[in-house]
Amino acid sequence: METDQLAGIKVMVIDDSNTIRRSAEIFLLQAGCVVILAEDGFDALSKIADQKPDLIFVDIMMPRLDGYQTCALLRRNAKFMHTPVVMLSSKDGLFDRARGRMVGSDLYLTKPFTKDELLRAVAAYVRREPEAQALENR
Repeated sequence: METDQLAGIKVMVIDDSNTIRRSAEIFLLQAGCVVILAEDGFDALSKIADQKPDLIFVDIMMPRLDGYQTCALLRRNAKFMHTPVVMLSSKDGLFDRARGRMVGSDLYLTKPFTKDELLRAVAAYVRREPEAQALENR
């Protein structure tokens, strides 16, 4: 995969696991992405407002504000309702995927993810971006 197409993309990773955050950060930085990290949904919401990420990875199971709640809040906010959200979970169940779709997630990635899986998820957003911009500019 061509990683130069990902350069400059601002990606947020929300996960209560330091290991997952660091792994994602390393993979994304190697691809040239700008990375914003958050430990949970509350931590993320203030950073999202300030940083305005292009894409958000959010863990489902987190204390205080879980991934479903975080995604639902983003979808209710006019500024972030179109920001792509990728759910992260150690579970690969149909129920979890369906619930993620119900709150407005765009993709679902099972942990532990590989560098290729993570970058493919970002690339899917990059390829979609011109279409999304065309719709927003109408």
